[in-house]
Amino acid sequence: MVTSRPPSGTTRLPRFVVAAPSTGQGKTTVATGLMAALSRAGHEVSGHKVGPDYIDPGYHALASGRPGRNLDPHLVGEERVTPLLLHGAAGADVAVVEGVMGLFDGRMGGEGFSSTAHVARLTRTPVVLVVDISRSSRSIGAVVHGMSTFDPHVTVAGVILNKAGSPRQVAEVRSSVRVPVLGTIGRDDAFSAPSRHLGLVPAAERDEAAHALDRLAEHVAESVDLEALMELAASAPDLDETPWDPAAEVRAPVSQARPVVAMAGGRAFTFRYTETEELLRAAGCDVVAFDPLTDAHLPEGTSGLYLGGGFPEVHAETLTANASLREDLRAAVAGGVPTVAECAGLLYLCDAVDDSPMVGALSATAEMTPRLTLRYPRATATADSLLTRVGEEVTGHEFHRTRTDPPAGDVAAWTIDDQATGFASETVHASYLHTHWAGHPHLAQRFADAVHAAHPHAGRPATLAPAPPHAVTTAAAEQPLPAPRPDTLPDPLPDPLRHHGDAEAEPGLLDLAVNVYAGPRPPWLDAALHESLELVDRYPSPTAAEAAVAQRHGRAPEDVLATAGAAEAFTLVARLRPWRRPVVVHPQFTEPHAALEQAGHAVTTVLCTRASGFALDPAAVPEDADLVVVGNPTNPTGVLHPAEVVWQLLRPGRLVVVDEAFMDTVPGEGASLTGTTHPGLVVLRSLTKHWAIPGVRAGYLLGAPDVVAALRATQTPWSVSSTAAAVTTACTSPAAAEESERRARTITGWRTALEKGLADRGITHVPSSTSFVLAEVGESVHGALRAAGIAVRRADTFPGLGPSWVRIAVRPEPATTQLLAALDALPHGAS
Repeated sequence: MVTSRPPSGTTRLPRFVVAAPSTGQGKTTVATGLMAALSRAGHEVSGHKVGPDYIDPGYHALASGRPGRNLDPHLVGEERVTPLLLHGAAGADVAVVEGVMGLFDGRMGGEGFSSTAHVARLTRTPVVLVVDISRSSRSIGAVVHGMSTFDPHVTVAGVILNKAGSPRQVAEVRSSVRVPVLGTIGRDDAFSAPSRHLGLVPAAERDEAAHALDRLAEHVAESVDLEALMELAASAPDLDETPWDPAAEVRAPVSQARPVVAMAGGRAFTFRYTETEELLRAAGCDVVAFDPLTDAHLPEGTSGLYLGGGFPEVHAETLTANASLREDLRAAVAGGVPTVAECAGLLYLCDAVDDSPMVGALSATAEMTPRLTLRYPRATATADSLLTRVGEEVTGHEFHRTRTDPPAGDVAAWTIDDQATGFASETVHASYLHTHWAGHPHLAQRFADAVHAAHPHAGRPATLAPAPPHAVTTAAAEQPLPAPRPDTLPDPLPDPLRHHGDAEAEPGLLDLAVNVYAGPRPPWLDAALHESLELVDRYPSPTAAEAAVAQRHGRAPEDVLATAGAAEAFTLVARLRPWRRPVVVHPQFTEPHAALEQAGHAVTTVLCTRASGFALDPAAVPEDADLVVVGNPTNPTGVLHPAEVVWQLLRPGRLVVVDEAFMDTVPGEGASLTGTTHPGLVVLRSLTKHWAIPGVRAGYLLGAPDVVAALRATQTPWSVSSTAAAVTTACTSPAAAEESERRARTITGWRTALEKGLADRGITHVPSSTSFVLAEVGESVHGALRAAGIAVRRADTFPGLGPSWVRIAVRPEPATTQLLAALDALPHGAS
């Protein structure tokens, strides 16, 4: 069952609204749990949120695998609410709309305008009421009766009793309620999201969110009658409105050029509406995400900047530490790159937030205050600017605990309640006000027009900008290397897919080819290695190791299979089924491709392109692929794909294998899917590199129990040695988790120094999230560095890359200094 258009011209969309008598009843938890449970039951679920909130849609996206969307009459106008619902739910089996506050609570003084009930009326959607019964019994019946009869145009079609106590209490409540009770959910604080100064912590900032969601989905599926819920959703009347279409709201450009809008993302900038990106793409722009916490430079060819909302004050220290990006942004804004900044974006452009230096593109500072600003205003443009024309009105919302000094520039962005606020010019529009561009598409059009007219930012240098052939530059001069000599070019290899970095690291060379952590092993790991030798007089057993892995990731032991490194796991996957169309996403570690070919499979290659920054495009994977293998972070590019992007690869009948061999080098492991159980998902981990034990082949995989059991059945008996099992147990302990995070942050510091050194020399490189950096140094440089005593990993053996690329392992400062000195010497000494 999918969203369809019956012959009458109306659209059939099963749907329901999740509401509550008041805030604090557990509405968000239940709504998200229902989305996750229905999704895991095989339904395509579209999640929506009443109101301007950004955080709840992040959890909806995690639960459903689709973008979370907002429905807000104040922000977009009543006439657009149903079209936006139909647009967002296209192709879905069911739309789940989470309400805001109490069912009838809307904009103050607006008689319920923009309330959950208002949206339910506009979209003719039945309501499921979530009621906290922890402190009442029969009084709940009166509450539900009042909610059901208060507005005859709102249909309360079912109730879910939340935070239930004893069976006796539940029976008493049920006997008092006169509408169908769809489920009873017991108390469990483990299912609530943590809060901070602006409400819930966004899903993107909770490393354990995916795992918690799995437990919540299971709990809700056991507690709620999902079949009855789907029947209720199917009772919703057909809708005769036309789905919203971004292409109908803006002009398609005459030119075929697609300038790049760099859109801030990552943990510090999680707040933006999905439709904003859709409008910009429809207006002929390419939207490329960048992470101000980790990316050293803006995306290549940036012609526009969109800095949305989030929590820069929470991540201020890390934002400050990324000096290269702050400098790049400051230069871009000063150079006239059209820039839109909302709330967090405004703070980031200031000179400082509290005591933390920021970009410095605006002559203002910001500081935290004890007072929360929360309003739903109409704003008036004070002047012609990048986005506005003097006197125009827009609707928006503000939600922040900071203030800027001054509150407005010489030209203010808006006046709100007769107060000037924000900063505006012909190229910059920055303020606290959040606007939904679907409700004001002319703002998107003006921004897109300015982006099309702008010159791309040159950068310092532009990330992934084309490098001159055979050229390495120094900070002082640009001198091309001579034509490559035969003895300095990489030799052709008989089997490129089998070439590994360890073959490059010959004795006597500085090893920057193998990605082993450059530091001593922890004492507890050495102890585990030595103690394992006492077990070699008996056959090995991985049972204890698999139990430790299960505890580490919050999974059941039957979800875990210990392996002799990731290499064995790839072989097991290759032999698991007679794959019809296996796909390997390249460039990435070549072992899975080789294993599939060795098992007799014809492999389809999908390339992540240089133009996209080697980002994963799920749409590029053929729909008939029944196996997809992708690395995250990817070897050799170092690109970390967001979890929600990888999630989009999942399809019925398809197995998605995510190689997370280097995820432990990423602080927080925020994009990991190890905590996610899905019948079509397998996650691989390797323990050899991060723990400096490549001689011990140790790893594991996580998947649904039936998939793990099938893989176990093809595994060679006793393939996991006693030493490997001991290592796995030790490296998944709480002590290991703490040490792993420390190592990941150390690696981040080493990598920042390497990337800065490369950038200072004009050497193109891919911003990395892990323990290596992919750099385009020129075709002769691999051999020239070897002649200088330095081994780096040739990259022409990775599909999609050529001989001008090398992969450089990150190392402490002395090794990085030696590499950079060798690069500086090449223009003079490689002839």
